[in-house]
Amino acid sequence: MSASGASRQIKLGAVLTGVGGPGHFNTWLDPQIPTNASIDINWYIEQARIAEEAKFDLVFIVDSQFITANSPPHYLNRLEPLTLLSALAVSTKNIGLVGTLTTSYNDPFFIARRFGSLDVISGGRAGWNVVTSGDAGTAGNFSLDEHYDYDTRYGRALENVRVAQGLWDSYEDDAFPADRETKVFLDPSKQHTLNHRGEYYHVEGPLNLSRSPQGQPVIFQAGDSEQGRDLGAEIGEGIFTHAPTIEIAQAFYADIKSRAAAKGRNPDHVLIVPGVSVFVGDTDEEAREIERTTQLADGGFEQSLAEFGRAFAWHDFRQYDLDAPFPDDVLKYAERGFYTQAVKVVELAAAQNLTLRQVIEITSSPRRGPFVGSPETVANELQRWFDGRALDGFNIHVGHPDQFKRLIDEVLPILRDRGLLRREYEGTTLRENLGLPFVENRYTVARNAAESAQPQSASTDEQKNDVREDAAEALVSSH
Repeated sequence: MSASGASRQIKLGAVLTGVGGPGHFNTWLDPQIPTNASIDINWYIEQARIAEEAKFDLVFIVDSQFITANSPPHYLNRLEPLTLLSALAVSTKNIGLVGTLTTSYNDPFFIARRFGSLDVISGGRAGWNVVTSGDAGTAGNFSLDEHYDYDTRYGRALENVRVAQGLWDSYEDDAFPADRETKVFLDPSKQHTLNHRGEYYHVEGPLNLSRSPQGQPVIFQAGDSEQGRDLGAEIGEGIFTHAPTIEIAQAFYADIKSRAAAKGRNPDHVLIVPGVSVFVGDTDEEAREIERTTQLADGGFEQSLAEFGRAFAWHDFRQYDLDAPFPDDVLKYAERGFYTQAVKVVELAAAQNLTLRQVIEITSSPRRGPFVGSPETVANELQRWFDGRALDGFNIHVGHPDQFKRLIDEVLPILRDRGLLRREYEGTTLRENLGLPFVENRYTVARNAAESAQPQSASTDEQKNDVREDAAEALVSSH
């Protein structure tokens, strides 16, 4: 395969889920993974440094704020993302630090301050994965009787992000001269209140924090519903998604890019980075066996059945007859949950007239992924998806350590030799490394625009004065 041009390179993220996230209930049994990995900051530091040495763009920390006893091990006992990422910020130098924070249960001032602090601590490497919370039970942890409906969740999300972005512009980049000779710490003309009055939030500002070297944290978003796709096209600079086939990935890629363009955005500044699992073997056959064995070991029917209700607001499917037709009235439970995901499950069951047991088996049994094989095979497939405009990069699920090591040691060098991966970081900020523009302060932009227009206005005034003077002279001469 020929290498792609140097102007476009694959972006890489590492998804760190410690002892095992959804569908990986038994990952923690691997002796190479500490049984407390999800709360062991030293484990996270080690993984982040490994990814940084391999020149990954970012590490990604997922989150949710509602659990049951049937939640996967990593969800049961894990560190809060911003606290964790702040520790990684002082333990790494170049890699981006992206964490999930819900707009449904966090006010924008709080979000802006926390992510702004991470951005300053890390020297401009922070990214915010914007979510609206699909776990309906979260409402009960925040003094609410029920979870927001879809329209409300996404309406709040858009306004929340816009308010946070406004707060990140509270200070212009040179607002703090901190001149000891003149005893001037702040230039008050470069501090700005927001005075936001919206449908969901009233926020005065200003934020008590200066801007970072990248201007503002990078905004990521994940959502496959119509509202989710629109939100991503509106505010997302990185889009996390899932793509089982290259055709589905290409359709999603084209849809998001076109939506972004329709909103007046540069589609090249909206990076599509789906989550993927990679299995590497000495041969394609060996890799397939590793994939199958790992999936069987990490999962199980009973565990999958217990967790199956998450998309349906944790409705308990264990109460139904496994061998009866799939329940036809359960979609109502998902109206304030992961509705898009639940609809796909119900449609699958209806289309094939499946029983509940068959649905669980289909959704939990080993699946042949696209990125499985010898190092050369995996590299070829990763490149095929990238060259085929199915994505801009890959969010690699970090599961078993030996497989992550084989990816780094055996697959990435092939892509690097083809010019598809960087050899060194392009800059010190996440935006620089992702190829995204620095976010200029809106007030500085307005000031510069006004100042650049001023000479033109002055020139126009001078021309008007000259016309008046000529007219006056003509009038005098006529008399």
